Amino acid sequence: MPSETDEIASAIIASWSAAFSKLDAETLAALYSRSAFFFGSNPTLYRGRDGVKAYFNGLPRWRAPRVQFSNVSSERVNPDLVNMAGIASFSLDGDTLTVKITWVIAREEGDWKIACHHVSSQTPLI
Repeated sequence: MPSETDEIASAIIASWSAAFSKLDAETLAALYSRSAFFFGSNPTLYRGRDGVKAYFNGLPRWRAPRVQFSNVSSERVNPDLVNMAGIASFSLDGDTLTVKITWVIAREEGDWKIACHHVSSQTPLI
C-alpha cells in the first residue's frame, strides 16, 4: 500500500505528465512554487513560475511528447516537504531522452508544489 508521501509524489507526477504531453506551459508552471528553482535540459537556472513557463514555452513543439517515470523514490522530510527522485524517459517524435530527475515538493498555501526541479544525465561524469 503506497504511503501518503508516495501518493503526494504520484499525484504531482500524474499532473506533470499530463501537462507535458500537451506542452502546456501554463499548467506546468502552476505545479511549481512561486519561488521554485528549475534546472531542466539546458544549463540555465530558471526561477519561479514565470521562469518555468519560459522554459516550457522555449521547448521545440514536438507532435506527441510523452514522459514516463520509473524507479521513483519519495521521502518525507517534514510535514510540509517531500523529496522525490526517479528516472524520466521522454519520447519526443521518435527520439528518447532519459534523465535522472529530482524534485523537492513543498506544501504552499495548502497545496503541494514543486519547489526545486533538477534533471541530470544518466551517463556517469566521473
